[in-house]
Amino acid sequence: MSAHTQTAEKGQNTTLLCQESYVCSGTDEAIFECDECRSLQCQRCEEELHQPERLRNHERTRIRPGHVPYCDSCKGANGNIMHASMTGSRQIAAVRCQVCKINLCVECQKRTHAGGNRRKHPVTVYHAGKAQEQEEEEGMDEETKRRKMTEKVVSFLLVDETEEIQVRNEEDFIKKLDCSPDQHLKVVSIFGNTGDGKSHTLNHTFFYGREVFKTSPAQESCTVGVWAAYDPVRKVVVIDTEGLLGATVNLSQRTRLLLKVLAISDLVIYRTRADRLHNDLFKFLGDASEAYLKHFTKELKATTARCGLDVPLSTLGPGVIIFHETVYTKLLGSDHPSEVPEKLIQDRFRKLSCFPEAFSSIHYKGTRTYNPPTDFSGLRRAVEQQLENNTTRSPRQPGVIYKALKALSDRFSGEIPDDQMAHSSFFPDEYFTCSSVCLSCGCGCKKSMNHAKEGIPHESKSRCRYSHQYDNRVYTCKACYERGMEVSVVPKTSASTDSPWLGLAKYAWSGYVIECPNCGVVYRSRQYWFGNQDPVNTVVRTEIEHVWPGTDGFLKDNNNAAQRLLDGMNFMAQSVSELSLGPTKAVTSWLTDQIAPAYWRPNSQILSCKKCNTPFKDNDTKHHCRACGEGFCDGCSSKTRPVPERGWGPAPVRVCDNCYDNRGIQLDVAELPSDEEGGTLIARKVGEAVQNTLGAVVTAMDIPLGLVKDAARPAYWVPDHEILHCHNCRKEFSVKLSKHHCRACGQGFCDECSHDRRAVPSRGWDHPVRVCFNCNKKPGDL
Repeated sequence: MSAHTQTAEKGQNTTLLCQESYVCSGTDEAIFECDECRSLQCQRCEEELHQPERLRNHERTRIRPGHVPYCDSCKGANGNIMHASMTGSRQIAAVRCQVCKINLCVECQKRTHAGGNRRKHPVTVYHAGKAQEQEEEEGMDEETKRRKMTEKVVSFLLVDETEEIQVRNEEDFIKKLDCSPDQHLKVVSIFGNTGDGKSHTLNHTFFYGREVFKTSPAQESCTVGVWAAYDPVRKVVVIDTEGLLGATVNLSQRTRLLLKVLAISDLVIYRTRADRLHNDLFKFLGDASEAYLKHFTKELKATTARCGLDVPLSTLGPGVIIFHETVYTKLLGSDHPSEVPEKLIQDRFRKLSCFPEAFSSIHYKGTRTYNPPTDFSGLRRAVEQQLENNTTRSPRQPGVIYKALKALSDRFSGEIPDDQMAHSSFFPDEYFTCSSVCLSCGCGCKKSMNHAKEGIPHESKSRCRYSHQYDNRVYTCKACYERGMEVSVVPKTSASTDSPWLGLAKYAWSGYVIECPNCGVVYRSRQYWFGNQDPVNTVVRTEIEHVWPGTDGFLKDNNNAAQRLLDGMNFMAQSVSELSLGPTKAVTSWLTDQIAPAYWRPNSQILSCKKCNTPFKDNDTKHHCRACGEGFCDGCSSKTRPVPERGWGPAPVRVCDNCYDNRGIQLDVAELPSDEEGGTLIARKVGEAVQNTLGAVVTAMDIPLGLVKDAARPAYWVPDHEILHCHNCRKEFSVKLSKHHCRACGQGFCDECSHDRRAVPSRGWDHPVRVCFNCNKKPGDL
C-alpha cells in the first residue's frame, strides 16, 4: 500500500478541522470557510487572520453540517482559477493536500499530484453528505441538473433480431428501465435507413451527447434488434431500431418487428440524411399506416380488454416527426415562406397513393449542416412539444407498455417463408396473417397469426374445390336442414344401434350406412337388389370445405370394418374359450360366411373336399382356395401363391393344387366394386386371421397379430412401428408395456393414458371405444 493511500486513510474525517493552524495548531473544529484564503478556519484563527485591514473584506461563509469545500485548482474556460461567483461550474473537492494546503477534486488531484514528489504528499479525504449534495444541486442551473439526471442511464436489448423479447417479465422490464412502476411514461422510437445516424440522434436529443446507444464508424450496423433506455428528464422510454435496407438475414421478421415498435410508440422520429426526401420514406410510412389499421388496432383493443387496462392502447397511431438533415440542398419549404412543409409532405403522400391515416400527426423538422456537428436543438424542441400533447396519446405505466409489446409479439411471430419475401409493400399481409394454406385448393387463411391458440378455426376468403385425395365433401342431413338445423352425417360401416359383429354382417350384405342423430338410419348403399340411388340426390346435401394442415377432419377412415372386427376379437376369444371345439367351428363357419368374398362357396354348402371328395366331419377345418373360391381339405390346399386378380395383393395366399398348377393361366375375373374391394375384402383378410385363431384360442394365439393389426389399421392411425413411446407420458414401449391406439386422434398411448371409453361417431365408432386422456377431456361429440 502506498504512502499516499495510508495517509489518506488516516486523514479521513468526520468533523472538519481548522486548516490554518495559526492559533489552534489545527486541533479546533472549523467554523468558517474563506474563499480567498482558500481554507477552513476555526473561530480563533478566523479572528486573528482577518485583523489586518487588507484582509477584513474577505468573503467568509459559515460552515453547515456535512459541508465540503470547492476545489481550489479548477480552472474556467479562460484558464483562470474560478472564484466564488463561478461556483456553479466548480467541482466539489475530494481531498485536501496538507503540504500544498489546497483543496482538490478528483480530476485536479490526478492532474497535479499523480507524479513526482507531490504523489507522496499527505492528504485529507472529504466525504460529501446529503446536505452538501442537496446544496450543490440547488446551486446548479436547470441544464446542469438535467445532465446530471441522465449520467447513469444505460440502454438494454429489448427485442432481438428474431423477434424474441429479451426481458423475462414485466418486473424485469421496469428494473432495466430503472424507473418507478407507477411512473406514467410515453414511448419515442426512431426509424430510418442504416447509416443515417439514428443512435447518434437519440444520444444528442435525449442524453446530451452521452453514448447511451452504441454508435460506430464501421460499415457494419452497430444496432441489431431493438434497444431501449429511460430518459428520466422527459419521462420517456426511448427506443432505437435497426436501419432499413441493412439486414440480410431474417429480413421479413426484422421488418415486421419495426411495426411492432411503431405500434407501441407515442412519437416516431423518421431520420434521413438524404438531400432530397426519397419515395421510400413515404412508402414506408404509408404501408406502416395501412398495416397498423388492418392488423394491430384490433389486437391492441383486445389487449386492453384482456388485461383490464384503464388506458386504451389504440386510440390512434403515434405522431411522426420527419427529421431531415441536408448539406447541399435547401430545407423543405424554405424557397417560399408561404409554403408549409407539412402541406408539401401531404401532397407528396397523395401523389404516391400513400395515405398515412393511422398517424395522429406528421411534422417536418429540418436542419442544414454547413459545418459539423449537427444541430439537434430544433428536433429537441419539437419532440418536447409533441410529448406535452396528451389529447390523442396519454402516458401510461411501464407495465402497460410491456403488456402491449408482449401481446403483439405473441400474436405476430414465427418464421415467414422465403417465397413471401419479395413484395411491393414494406408490410405485406403475409407478415401478419396466418401462413396456413388449404391443401385442396391452395387458398390461404385470412385470420391473423397464431389464432389457433385462442381456439379460432381457419377461414378463407374463397370457396374450396373438391379433392379426391382429401375427400373434403361434408354431408348434412337434408331433412334436418329443411327443419332449420344443420346436422353433419358421415358414411360408416354400421349403425349405432348394431353390435360390432352384427354391424359387420350387415355391412357385408347391405354396404355402408348413413345415420343422422335425429332421423336415424337414412341410407344404405346396397339396400335394394338394384336401383339404389346416390344419397346426394335423396337424403343428404353436400358442401366442400377447406383442408388445413394439421387438421384431420377429412382424413377420417369411417370404413373401419377390419379394425372393428379386431376390437371384437378379445370378446369373442373369451367367449369361445369357454365352449367346446364343436361350437367353435360353428362360430368360425358363420363368421366366414358373413364376410366372405362374393366368389367363395358358403361353408354350409361345402360337404366334402372339392378335389379328393373326402367328407368333412364336424371338427374338420374347411379351407377356401383364394383363386377359385371352392372348399378343400388341408392336404389339397396346402400350397400358396399370389392372387392379385382377386384383390389379395402381391403376398402369397392359400390356393388349391389345381390353381397352383395353373398359376400361369390368367383367370377371367370381373372387376370388383371399389367399396367391396376396399371394405369387404380387407375385412375378410382380417376375419381370416381371426377365425383361424378361434379354433386354437383355448391353447395359444399362433397368428402374428402385429401383421393383422397393420393390415386392419385405419388410415388416420399412426403405424405401430413408428410408435416408440407413449404420446402423453413419453414412456418407452417394450414387451411388458403394450401400445394402444386412441380411436379419436390415432396416436399411440400406454394403457394408463388411454383407459377411458367413449363413442367416436366422427370416426365411425358408435359404441364406446378406447380414447386417450386428452381426447376424453374434449367437450361434445368426438
